[in-house]
Amino acid sequence: MLIIGTLLTCVGVLVQVTVGTPSNQRESGPGRGAAGPVAAVDLDTRVKEFTSRLTENGGYRAPSAEDRAHLADGLDALLDGDLPRATGLLDAAGYRARELRDAPSGRRFTELADASPARERTRGWGRYYLPADAPLRWSAQVPHPVADRHTERLGVAAVRRCEGAALLLAGAHRRSGEGDAADVAHRRDTVFHAVAERLVAREVPAVQLHGFAQDSAPGRDAVVSSGRGDHGREEARALAVALERHDRSVCRAWTHRCPLAGRTNVQGRVADEAGLPFLHLELAPGMREPGSAAARLTAQALAEVTDRWAAG
Repeated sequence: MLIIGTLLTCVGVLVQVTVGTPSNQRESGPGRGAAGPVAAVDLDTRVKEFTSRLTENGGYRAPSAEDRAHLADGLDALLDGDLPRATGLLDAAGYRARELRDAPSGRRFTELADASPARERTRGWGRYYLPADAPLRWSAQVPHPVADRHTERLGVAAVRRCEGAALLLAGAHRRSGEGDAADVAHRRDTVFHAVAERLVAREVPAVQLHGFAQDSAPGRDAVVSSGRGDHGREEARALAVALERHDRSVCRAWTHRCPLAGRTNVQGRVADEAGLPFLHLELAPGMREPGSAAARLTAQALAEVTDRWAAG
């Protein structure tokens, strides 16, 4: 099947025509099947409102295997353009799909979110944004919103700059729930991981965003890693170079013994097993402060890497 669409580069205004069906996407965008009118929103504001409710004492309930399967299968159905099947599966898990247009960027996304705001606060299974106006090419993952302060805002900035991106947002503070149940970067029994696995099955590379306290990596602005594997080494090197070009101190996990290198990250492990690029990016506080020059630099550096993925 041919797909003919318009592709905008991440960091420029070049318009080109692409022909062909990427292996990770069978339709030009899942949003065509999301029910209801397209609502204009500010995605950054929407995400801030969502994450402002996440606290260490907030709610989290571990999903059943059936719930995880319903949500992952529903996401698959959306990506395949099968709205009736997607609606039934998402309904079974208490989720709904809604198409949104991010007014500042003009990009359209399909939001997968809990149908009940009250239940969303007690279950904490997260929100997921799929590109609705372009083929799915890559994902930005935020496993520790609020706990890793402002990583959720950086995730929004990343998907705004570069088309074809999915945004995965965990729905609870990492310290909520029983033990480490809500620490989705290290648990395989979460909705976040189930969604990430399905994107891996579609050969979608990912960048996962984290933050560290300054004393965790003294003197460093960032720790760049390809996680457990080496499949994202080229992209990791390009990201490090982009940050160092602006005099930022970067610990390269493939050449140095860096703290916080993400070797045990479960989404990275799944990507490694599939031979897919996975970037694990840890950032000092100043590198993710919204509106700062350093945060803009971080978003620009990420775009230089994800531009390669968006181009297919």
